[in-house]
Amino acid sequence: MQNTKARTISRVDTLAMAQFLTLALSASILPFFIHAQWITGPIMNAIFVLSLFLVGIRASLSLCLVPSVIALSSGLIPAVLAPMVPFIMISNIIFVLGIDFFIKDRNQVSIMNYFWGAFVGAFLKFIFLFLSVNIISQLLIQKELIIKISQIMGSAQFVTAFAGAFLAFFILKWLRKV
Repeated sequence: MQNTKARTISRVDTLAMAQFLTLALSASILPFFIHAQWITGPIMNAIFVLSLFLVGIRASLSLCLVPSVIALSSGLIPAVLAPMVPFIMISNIIFVLGIDFFIKDRNQVSIMNYFWGAFVGAFLKFIFLFLSVNIISQLLIQKELIIKISQIMGSAQFVTAFAGAFLAFFILKWLRKV
């Protein structure tokens, strides 16, 4: 038993664990305090990108699921958009996977690949949400709310995702990860 415990402890990367917990805490708490999509969106997307580079794809994908639920419960996402939460989660995953696809080695990232990944990831996120909101809004939501929802889930998603990747780039540059 003691040997198993020692082997388990030796496998834990405490720096990665601390970074993941810090990013997860930030992603969980921020939506409670900042209710402006143009501020929260880029910060959340930056957190997804930072987690990809600092703690890996698995941790980043798990973080993609957290903020949407928190944002819904804090009021950042209106209750009428509750059916969109799974789609928002998937779009966050698409964003991270889009970046990861262009990044072959997270230890040696070319700026061109980083920004191509950010652009493609943000664009795919936007397209996925745009199509999803059009389908869901036709099925579940009153017609007068469609315009408001399209604004929230439309081009703003592309802009906030790309802005988040841009913000993360400068943080990663400062951390000497890019």
